[in-house]
Amino acid sequence: MKVELIAHTPEPDKVCAASAFITWKKKTAAELFSELSDKEADDFLRVVMNLGHVSVTEHAVFTFSISGVSRALTHQLVRHRMASYCQQSQRYVKFGEDEIEVVIPPKIEEDEKSKEIYLKAIQNAKEGYIKLLENGIAPEDARFLLPNAATTNIIVTMNARELNHFFSVRACERTQWELREVATEMVRLVKKKAPVLFENAGPNCMKGPCPEKNLSCGKMEEVRKKFREL
Repeated sequence: MKVELIAHTPEPDKVCAASAFITWKKKTAAELFSELSDKEADDFLRVVMNLGHVSVTEHAVFTFSISGVSRALTHQLVRHRMASYCQQSQRYVKFGEDEIEVVIPPKIEEDEKSKEIYLKAIQNAKEGYIKLLENGIAPEDARFLLPNAATTNIIVTMNARELNHFFSVRACERTQWELREVATEMVRLVKKKAPVLFENAGPNCMKGPCPEKNLSCGKMEEVRKKFREL
């Protein structure tokens, strides 16, 4: 898989800080943005976010290119409705047999017998897909044979508020492994661009006790350390 941050709001921390200041200042957002020092912006944004006034964080937007991930992953990803998506279409993109790539789950990869069963099933699906195309069936119908394992490319845009929510549930150790890896890499990328907005980004246990209770992974301190060091 490959996760890339391809665009974002310039100076996202400062934009959100100016958005917070405007609610109790006579000056315009443009004036506040130009006058605020980085320290003033960072300090005030922290205060506002710690008070729970996170609507101001909707003014910073981030766009990611995510490629080489499975359709199983994107089916989960698009459930986050406060975001914008465009995905490679299996209706319009016709694949050759050598172009149909798949994700192999680690548990299957490490077990020789399971991997053999998996790859055989994948190969049968590939061959069936190609034979349908050769028989004049349109890609939009032949694609019904393509598995959830088939790789895809997708572009995702979220604001900072939704990203922090996304991270809280999808960077969790209990999330499906592939989506967790994507979410973790997204955290790493945005923390470089907006260190205040994403200061505590990560699973829910970054902000308090694990809400999974008896279903908890039991690795809270390890997980917190991991995300603080990203």
